Amino acid sequence: MEKKLAFLGPRGTFTEEAARTLTQRQPLSLVPYPSIIDVLDAVSNKEVAFGVVPMENSIEGTVNSTLDWLIHEVDLPILAELALPIAQNLLVAKREQALPLSAITKVLSHPQAIAQSHNFLRENLPHAKIEYMNSTALAAKTVSEHPEEPWAAVGTKLNVEIYPLEFAREQIQDYSNNYTRFVLVGTEPLELQASSREKTTILVTLPEDFPGALYQVLAAFAWRKVNLSRIESRPTKKALGSYYFVIDIEQKMDDVLLPGAFAEIEAIGCQVRQLGTYPFYMQGAKLEANL
Repeated sequence: MEKKLAFLGPRGTFTEEAARTLTQRQPLSLVPYPSIIDVLDAVSNKEVAFGVVPMENSIEGTVNSTLDWLIHEVDLPILAELALPIAQNLLVAKREQALPLSAITKVLSHPQAIAQSHNFLRENLPHAKIEYMNSTALAAKTVSEHPEEPWAAVGTKLNVEIYPLEFAREQIQDYSNNYTRFVLVGTEPLELQASSREKTTILVTLPEDFPGALYQVLAAFAWRKVNLSRIESRPTKKALGSYYFVIDIEQKMDDVLLPGAFAEIEAIGCQVRQLGTYPFYMQGAKLEANL
């Protein structure tokens, strides 16, 4: 039986593009789900074997719903990560006469896509109402289903191939170096293409009565010359000022360095939870030009 992979849908999202890129060599059936939480729950409940969700954007930062659900609600290892270049476009329904920007009354999209195109929308469509949706593809689908309305969607060019839409403007993102990190999660291993880069992500909980604990956590990596690419705090949801720390380590799990660092961290009363050790890919860059 062909295994299934869930992605943030409907069809035409950047998440679908990421899912297809990550698993291009695998005979998987891709299934769209309406929200990030639905994707992660589907994998956790074994409705599907794998899932792909956005984790972080280079302009707007972490996708909190992804990170918080992985921390608090499900126990799913990260199997791979892909950094995908993101180009946002202003899409309108096909019509006999072109719809001028001044006639657009509403712009629909995911909050991240709106934020990534904030300057363009403010300068060119200050009169238009903004309506947030669960995905860029849902916004595109909604606009295509209401051609009588002067609406526009912000989303990927793939939507023009799927729905009866056309470009009002292309490449409207505020910054050219716009990437989103997508993660592949699953309940079983998946054979993937080799990568020159590996990462390990951990969740660290500090003891409440240990001043300087975060410094000692970082020192455990520093003296071992282990490079950290990201450290981020997220609320534990237990009390105001109580945080977890999510740390990305620029190497895969080994037999000596990382176990030694984790043991040193736990010795001062911290809790360490591994969220995954996995290959990292970057599409459109020299790092992984063959993806």
